Amino acid sequence: MQNFYEVGAIGTALKRITWKYYSLIFLSFLFVQHIQAQTTPLINSTLTGTIRDAKTNETLPGVNVRINGTTHAALTDNNGIFKFVTGQKFPYTLTISFVGYKTIQVVAEGSPIELKLEESVNNLNSIVVVGYGTQKKSDFTGSLSSVPTELKGLPVSSPDRLIQGAVAGAQVTQSSGQPGGGVSIRVRGGTSINAGNEPLYVIDGFPIYNGDASVDAGITNGPAINPLSGINPGDIESIDVLKDASATAIYGSRGANGVILITTKRGTKNNFSINYNGYYGTQQVAKRIELLNAEQWGSLKNDALKDAGKAPFYTQDELNQLGEGTDWQAAAFRKASIQNHSLSISSGTEKTSILFSGNYFKQEGVVINTGFDRYAGRLNLNHEVNTKFKIGVYLNGSVTSAVVAPGGVVANILSMVPVLPIRDENGNYTANSSFGSTVANPIATLALQTNQTKTTRFLFNSFGEYQIIEGLTAKVSLGTDIINNKQNRYLPSTLYESAPGGTASIGALSTLNWLNENTLNYKKTFGEKHSLDILIGNTQQKSNTETVTAGASNFVSDAFTYNNIGSGTVLLIPSSSNVEWTLQSYLARFNYGYDNRYLLTLTARADGSSRFGKNNKWGTFPSAAVAWNVSNEGFLKNVKQISALKLRFSAGVTGNQEIDPYRSLSRLFSYRYSFGNTLVNGLATGSFANPDLTWEKTAQYNFGIDLDLFTNRIQLTSDIYYKKTSDLLLEVPVPFSSSLTSAFQNLGVVRNRGVELGLKTLNLTGEFSWSSNLLFSANRNKILDLGGAGYFFVTDPASPTTLPTQIIKVGESVGAFYMYEADGVDPATGLQKYKDLNGDGAITQDADRKIVGSSQPKFLGSFTNTFKYKNVDVSIFLNASYGNKIFNWTRANLETGTGYTGAVATLLNRWTPANTITDVHKAIENPAVTISDRFVEDGSFVRLKNVSIGYTIPNSLLSKLKLSAVRIYVSGSNLLTWTNYTGFDPEVNTNGQNSISTGMDRAAYPNARSIQAGISLTL
Repeated sequence: MQNFYEVGAIGTALKRITWKYYSLIFLSFLFVQHIQAQTTPLINSTLTGTIRDAKTNETLPGVNVRINGTTHAALTDNNGIFKFVTGQKFPYTLTISFVGYKTIQVVAEGSPIELKLEESVNNLNSIVVVGYGTQKKSDFTGSLSSVPTELKGLPVSSPDRLIQGAVAGAQVTQSSGQPGGGVSIRVRGGTSINAGNEPLYVIDGFPIYNGDASVDAGITNGPAINPLSGINPGDIESIDVLKDASATAIYGSRGANGVILITTKRGTKNNFSINYNGYYGTQQVAKRIELLNAEQWGSLKNDALKDAGKAPFYTQDELNQLGEGTDWQAAAFRKASIQNHSLSISSGTEKTSILFSGNYFKQEGVVINTGFDRYAGRLNLNHEVNTKFKIGVYLNGSVTSAVVAPGGVVANILSMVPVLPIRDENGNYTANSSFGSTVANPIATLALQTNQTKTTRFLFNSFGEYQIIEGLTAKVSLGTDIINNKQNRYLPSTLYESAPGGTASIGALSTLNWLNENTLNYKKTFGEKHSLDILIGNTQQKSNTETVTAGASNFVSDAFTYNNIGSGTVLLIPSSSNVEWTLQSYLARFNYGYDNRYLLTLTARADGSSRFGKNNKWGTFPSAAVAWNVSNEGFLKNVKQISALKLRFSAGVTGNQEIDPYRSLSRLFSYRYSFGNTLVNGLATGSFANPDLTWEKTAQYNFGIDLDLFTNRIQLTSDIYYKKTSDLLLEVPVPFSSSLTSAFQNLGVVRNRGVELGLKTLNLTGEFSWSSNLLFSANRNKILDLGGAGYFFVTDPASPTTLPTQIIKVGESVGAFYMYEADGVDPATGLQKYKDLNGDGAITQDADRKIVGSSQPKFLGSFTNTFKYKNVDVSIFLNASYGNKIFNWTRANLETGTGYTGAVATLLNRWTPANTITDVHKAIENPAVTISDRFVEDGSFVRLKNVSIGYTIPNSLLSKLKLSAVRIYVSGSNLLTWTNYTGFDPEVNTNGQNSISTGMDRAAYPNARSIQAGISLTL
């Protein structure tokens, strides 16, 4: 196991000061609370006021209000309200400033007052979050997109789902509709084949890779629960996606797949407020699969038997009496509730701001006996100890619990024959299909099986910041991410799929991930035209994950379920593991600006990782970017139509380290052997050592334009990029004589290139306003080299014994489907025909398969419109995908026409002697699924993702209730989907974050349509 101190130790001193540092944070917090409780200001005058946008009349939070000639300053709260209780006597002068608005000065002669700010001409003055700090958007040289404010309130279970359709260049695909389930995100396409392709998440400064499979102990059978689901989306202040090399190179070896920065809400100084947000709604399956009813299925069964030369199973009278039969979808799917309740308390003094929030979220699944709930709490504290020293603490704790739909149960819902009842005449569950199939009764499985996971997560980050001299600041941060995951599964003896006497299994996972970062930041402006922002730093991060599983079967009683494994007489093979990885880094960033016109950014990061070979522990990742604020040039200053114009260009190299921690080493695996009819354990080499194994390297070039027209009425952002990933971490086949099948090496090249467009428009202003946000992105992925090999096949992980469905081939994209090409149905025989591509008169695997499409979309888009009239607001959000293909395994299985399982309704048009002109083959008892392009469907769609209608109660009515703001709303999600895809949902990939087997739908948990009613109020 690679020890952290081998990569670059910081010594035992760090160990000694760590708990002292945490103690200092805690004692400082207690001191601040004591000061708040004991200090009573001198009251000579009280001033309260409200600040609004001059155009929209909306209140503005976070506006800085300062009394001239004093140190008194305040920020407006979420309702645009500020308050002073000072020793100053009226009149006095106030200076009001806010990014994106003109700074004004007014004389306060009494209280209360109401002020209105006008937008500044240059919208690029807004502040954006970047790696290890913030910058004015006008000074930022890289490519960054933010989730719009109007979309951050969508009813989702985790923050990563807020990116879906909200960021140009980010493709978000869900593995299932399971409550609490995960998603897969590709930022500007996938850069890797066998390594991870997920972006890096940085939550309040703490980096987390959400694609780490070790988050799941592996006991619960079904969709994995998303580790990010422990974070309340309502706590989020901003989500910023870094995309090009200039923006992501500060994260070095983890920046190749993009970086998602999540910043949570902070308390406000000199203000106290309580905010409640809650909603309650109902959900139902957005779509059902059309299947044969009992009578139709009985006829199919007879036809299949007749084709095999057997007697029919049903007489005509019996067929007529079958009727509709059992609707297994109706029995399994339900109307389910969803609710969310969040309460936050924000407070602060002149030097301290604190926010505490609590959240309860509960989502019942649309499949019976499934669901997800979360209890979460957050504490964010910032305190200025003195004019030079600041401290901060960001803490999130959560407990999540999920009841998961067992793997394959949705497929069984569709595969159960409609002639069978759910329960027999004695009231017991029907065991299985009993028509030559092993399909278990899915209603019994869902009702009787225990399949649950519970996760406790503690995410903590803290910092101390000291100003050494003017402009030079030192910052030290310490953080930890602690995960404890417990999974329980029990199959009672009454279930068909259970071993005799029942089967129990438990799993436990614990992860301790700690982080230390130390930076120096120098900011200085010289002669009013030259500006410097220099950052240097050192970081170290270490993670340790332990797992253990155990199980047994053949219990005397089902009463103990998984709580008494020792009482089982047949013990299952236990397992345990301990996985550790370490990363140490040195980073630097140099920003120079001249006269707010010419900008230069140079970034470099050196990473040392325990994951790689002893000869290549370290890698360096540089980038450079330039930008030109053209609108600040003299020749454009008088062009009033152009509010802002900036040109950007960047180039750089980022890396990818997301592989199993020990792939560079020769590892021993345990195997069981039989000697003399005795089973013995042994060890054998399971992987080759590769001391030269190193990072994937992604070189990226980006050219961008930011343009604001007509005083920010039209805002356009456009980027063109080129990404080339070399030294792929590739699983390469080796000769069988080696006793292994493959080895991990740095071979191959993948390219991505594309364009992104974002267009925001303010169409109407005044009492009735209308704004729009249009996003468009197109990415082209191509494999350029595979280390000398031309191609290799990809086997679907969910069906490793079937014919490979996809291919990794030079010149094609990752996710290419490779299979037979259907050629209709033979009118004479009723059998499915396939094209003989080589013309040899036979259909063979090697010569008659071809690439028939790709899971990669040709473009992604979204369109959001927001309307406001007086106190009423309406938001309409659509997103779309075009050109991607999906292999519909569900339809392929249901269209076999064997009479063994349930069948899809397209078989009503099957070949019969009276219906020879059709594209659906005859009923036949051969149960094999032929892998052909007949089941490769167009996954394009346009979805009405969300519609929200809200009403803000006027302030005149709220004063009697002593409330600052109240908004009530109704929201609907996934209301309509326009698509030709015949499965439950086109936005799906059963194989989750698997990089090479994408676009697969094997009866994934269906997506839900929901309607919620909610309220937001502030005291």
